[in-house]
Amino acid sequence: MKIIFAGTPEFAATALAALLKTSHQIIAVYTQPDRKSGRGQKLTPSPVKQLALEHGLPVYQPLNFKASTEDGLAARQELAALGADVMVVAAYGLILPQAVLDTPKYGCLNIHGSLLPRWRGAAPIQRAIATGDAETGITVMQMAAGLDTGDMMYKTYCPITAEDTSASLHDKLALQGAEAICTVLESEQSLQDFIEKREVQDEALTVYAHKLVKAEARIDWTVNAVQIDRNIRAFNPWPVAFIQLDENNALRVWGSMLS
Repeated sequence: MKIIFAGTPEFAATALAALLKTSHQIIAVYTQPDRKSGRGQKLTPSPVKQLALEHGLPVYQPLNFKASTEDGLAARQELAALGADVMVVAAYGLILPQAVLDTPKYGCLNIHGSLLPRWRGAAPIQRAIATGDAETGITVMQMAAGLDTGDMMYKTYCPITAEDTSASLHDKLALQGAEAICTVLESEQSLQDFIEKREVQDEALTVYAHKLVKAEARIDWTVNAVQIDRNIRAFNPWPVAFIQLDENNALRVWGSMLS
């Protein structure tokens, strides 16, 4: 099948790397525009862009897909002209309007790092650890215009250990996500079968994983030790838990151990 891939960070790059090993044709890669990073504030390509360029894949970096903007309208037309069978989306970071979701023959599939409908939103890995969930996983869904509201096609499960940080759990789920999307896309027939058997999300079970803010990482000594430990692990590697020593000084806490 002809696949468009859309993603930005390492989580997405892991999935792209797996798809590149299949017989499918990756006809285009979409990723966020290069960002300034590091002390020198140099423009840096995303992990997905770096991988795509290494494999000689065409890379597109539109600012948006809004029909109300000249750039967005051009991006829509450009994507439609590719004639993709399916578009795979993983942590892309741009909103895809329904017109874009409907463009590929089989629509757009999203790799989400939680067991939907639990932990819809931007920080599912961190929220699962901070809340003390015993397990999480990957959901491959058919995308809809709402925030992670699409019908579920395939799930894999991953236990959360007492030692897991967001970094370690991210790496586990990235690999699971890569395996999951390859399972769904094993063949055109398998994709059709998964689409036919897809499951509507139960809205009554919805929990949102709101975006992290740095202030959350300040250690609150009024909560119990178990919760402090969860928060320290959840906020590693970002924004990193900290103890405020005084007005100008803080101590970062990267790990903890319960006794």
